Amino acid sequence: MLRILCRTSVLAALLVWLVSPAMAAQSADDAERAIAHAARWPRTRSVGLIDPKIERWIDGVIGQMTLEEKVGQMIQADISTIRPEDLSIYPIGSILAGGDSPPLNGEDRSNASAWLETARAFRSGSVEARPGRAAIPILFGIDAVHGHNNVVGATIFPHNIGLGATRDSRLIRRIGVITARETAATGIDWVFAPTLAVPQDDRWGRTYEGYAESPELVRPYARAMVLGLQGEPRKRRGVLDGYVAATAKHFVADGGTRDGIDQGDADIDEKELIRIHAAAYEDAIEAGVMTVMVSYSSWQGVKNHANESLITDVLKGRMGFAGFVIGDWNGHGQVPGCTDDSCPQAINAGIDMLMAPTAWRRLFENTVRQAQSGEISLARIDDAVRRILRVKARLGLFERERPFEGRPVIGIAEHRAVAREAVRKSLVLLKNNGGVLPIKGSAHVLVAGAAADDIGVACGGWTLSWQGTGNTNAHFPNGQSIYGGIREAVTTMGGRAELSPDGNYSVKPDVAIVVFGERPYAEMKGDIRTLGYQATDKSDLALMKSLKANGIPVVAVFLSGRPLWVNPELNVADAFVAAWLPGTEGGGVADVLIGDVAGRSRYDFTGKLSFSWPKRVDQTRLNIGQTPYEPLFPYGYGLTYRKRAELPPVPED
Repeated sequence: MLRILCRTSVLAALLVWLVSPAMAAQSADDAERAIAHAARWPRTRSVGLIDPKIERWIDGVIGQMTLEEKVGQMIQADISTIRPEDLSIYPIGSILAGGDSPPLNGEDRSNASAWLETARAFRSGSVEARPGRAAIPILFGIDAVHGHNNVVGATIFPHNIGLGATRDSRLIRRIGVITARETAATGIDWVFAPTLAVPQDDRWGRTYEGYAESPELVRPYARAMVLGLQGEPRKRRGVLDGYVAATAKHFVADGGTRDGIDQGDADIDEKELIRIHAAAYEDAIEAGVMTVMVSYSSWQGVKNHANESLITDVLKGRMGFAGFVIGDWNGHGQVPGCTDDSCPQAINAGIDMLMAPTAWRRLFENTVRQAQSGEISLARIDDAVRRILRVKARLGLFERERPFEGRPVIGIAEHRAVAREAVRKSLVLLKNNGGVLPIKGSAHVLVAGAAADDIGVACGGWTLSWQGTGNTNAHFPNGQSIYGGIREAVTTMGGRAELSPDGNYSVKPDVAIVVFGERPYAEMKGDIRTLGYQATDKSDLALMKSLKANGIPVVAVFLSGRPLWVNPELNVADAFVAAWLPGTEGGGVADVLIGDVAGRSRYDFTGKLSFSWPKRVDQTRLNIGQTPYEPLFPYGYGLTYRKRAELPPVPED
């Protein structure tokens, strides 16, 4: 027995001796996970944010502020839980209007005047003279992600996935200028845009917020949108000239999570993190972006809201970002050991302002105590406050006059014309067998499908409500549905347009345009597990089949926030157009589909895919550059009237 034990001990010792180096190496690898190495990242710097004169002024302001005033600047509350009179007690530095938060009148889907009154009321409360208190104006943020999309009557542009198809960075900058003008006119001075995500799995519910699956396209768009929203960094007069603060979001790899799960984990190596997901931030910083929003998601298992190596070492250090870092909606509360009302870990990691929509009072009180105890250093507090005051000063918030407020620019014809141009340029022609397009302007056109006369579906999520649901055409007084645009184009040229959502008709039409696609959704609720369109209910396919069975050529106009597996629908349709989520200007679709009376095109297709289109339903992660790469339509694909090609039947297995 003793001999056996001795032999066992020797074997065990030998095994430990052999395995220990491997175990040690594995432990070292585990210890390195989620730690960014700043020296590997691009070196850049913010442009137009630091001015020595302003920095000296900030020194004086910080020197006079109490700890409570400093902490207040670092907290953002939602307007659904705070009122202007609360600012007499709590020196909160920022407010936001969440996607479902109405202005102070309490009415969902309000017009510009209600939003302007709200902004002015909060601003007055923040600068009201009080003994011993610094008069620091509030910074008002909002999700103006495809136009000033919370305001009834505003110009709503195509979502980013459609803008990516335009391949037109100059257009993107013009859209930024218009979004800024309409936002500033309502007294709001900060927009949570642009999204710089590079979606890699199209099941993600925020895919449509990304411009492309390739950073090479996202990079110039990042620069263009920041310059459009904020103006030239060295000439900046901010809100005085109708500009607003931009937000590069969500830092970093929100589009790289496993299985496309929102707020999930991007379990990728640092090289991929830098090359794909962080590339556009370099351009945004060099364009002078004022704020960066941290992603809910994790990198290699660690929540970004608590990753000091990413926020402080890389973003603020190596990349030289001089603006301030904002957390996402209670994102700090997801950090292990934190709650919505207490998270020193996020502040110590480098987040300068915590978005605490509902728990802001308790968060304020807890953060003050944590600063008093030294759990959060006063140096970290002062750095955060300096960055926030820097942005407020560069934005012009301390100026007495706001000359752009109240200007009648919401949804004006000039702005809508640019949105209509964006729709035209975003359309991607995937199929045009037999040259069914363009349609003669003198034709009898049946316009079918549940989405044909529904502006809300064309706008998608983040439109008048968080998920974009519950909207009717009446909520878009300056808008035009796709059917409305087709009817206008056809009747102008002597033709006839007939609306029939279910496809019924009294007189056989020359051609049918079927408008169909995804219902509105936004983050979280938009995540899906399969790319198959209408996997259990093929009602749109049945509609097209019934029209084809009656000998009517079918043009499919597909509304979606991502490429989906639509092979059966592609086979039935004579022509197939990816129209994405075009917004309020349905006339832009008609501009390209409807020709003149002789059938000559008025506008050609110019849109090119910025996302690869799947051949099979299981191709959920399909991106240019991967091996193997077998899309149905590759990145960059798009037919034109001049470049025609017949599409053979595609497999429906």
